[in-house]
Amino acid sequence: MSADGDSVDGAGWDVEPEDEIASVVEALGHQQKRWREAAGLSAAELGEAIGYGEDQVRKVERGARIPRPEYLDAVDRVLGANGFISAMKEEMAKARYPKKVRELAKLEERAVEVCLYSTQSIHGLLQTKEHARALFEMRRPAYATDEVERALAARMARQSIFRRTPAPELSFVQEEGTLRRPLGGTMVKRRQLERLLEVGQLRHVEIQVMPLDCKEHAGIDGGIELLKFMDGTAVGRSEGAFNGRPVSEPKQIRILELRYGIIRAQALPPQDSLAFSERVLGET
Repeated sequence: MSADGDSVDGAGWDVEPEDEIASVVEALGHQQKRWREAAGLSAAELGEAIGYGEDQVRKVERGARIPRPEYLDAVDRVLGANGFISAMKEEMAKARYPKKVRELAKLEERAVEVCLYSTQSIHGLLQTKEHARALFEMRRPAYATDEVERALAARMARQSIFRRTPAPELSFVQEEGTLRRPLGGTMVKRRQLERLLEVGQLRHVEIQVMPLDCKEHAGIDGGIELLKFMDGTAVGRSEGAFNGRPVSEPKQIRILELRYGIIRAQALPPQDSLAFSERVLGET
């Protein structure tokens, strides 16, 4: 878990499946091989027909590579699989995400309440694609191009949480500095502020700003992330508690809830925070 939603996702042919999803990728490979052999095509002939190399075709069939959607569509069409292969696009898209991202996404899918306090950047769930790209491209050591694309795809996919039905309650507290910092340039900053204003209008979302001139600050030790579930359990993490490890024990969760509650009380109320964001947008 990361308080600012940082993660890396997969985009290129170099992505190798991780152990826990290898069986899904291998199953797809077996399906492709059966359909290919039934069609009387060699791996080389299939590769030529879909515009890929024989080596890539064989790697997919061995479960050594996670294919992209356009590959699956091409294979399905050439082999006449009637949608059986292209239907695996969603599973393969999920398989491309690293274990860390998949685990966090599963937790977010179950959560009925999410509480997030971010200190250094706009939280990943709130970021525009342009803002997120700028963040990943400025990392040091620098990410390779395919790593940036992986990270970007994973982050944008997690934002489906806003479209869930029933929708979870989402609470964000952002440091004023994260709104004012012009990461990516003026136009990226403007679009990011507009995004905050759009999301802040949703009935199940509250966004608050922690002003720089706040004299009392319970979040000085770092960001917080809390996810609560229907059965009454919860999982959380804070940079300034429990050595930054994810926790789920009731006593530990209570400490994070207490700290987050005080942070919310010290921050600007939601409507004042939206008005504040509008002023920063007007100044940009």
